[in-house]
Amino acid sequence: MARMFRVLGFFTLAIGLMAFAGDLIEMALLFFMQTAFFVLFGYLKFTERTYILLFWGYMIVAFTGFSYWTIFQMGLPL
Repeated sequence: MARMFRVLGFFTLAIGLMAFAGDLIEMALLFFMQTAFFVLFGYLKFTERTYILLFWGYMIVAFTGFSYWTIFQMGLPL
């Protein structure tokens, strides 16, 4: 399970680099922070249950933030 967090770190790093190359600085910084989060937790040797709980917590925060942004910050597409 720890290896999967490092794999997630690799993919978020790749997305962050592509966003940086496309001049999406805010998105790139967001993905670089996620990369640091995933890689750090990937090397901490938690139990599998802890990794699953961390991932569920991450998903709840990510989907809540995404839903908030798309509903309240982006506005209606009219």
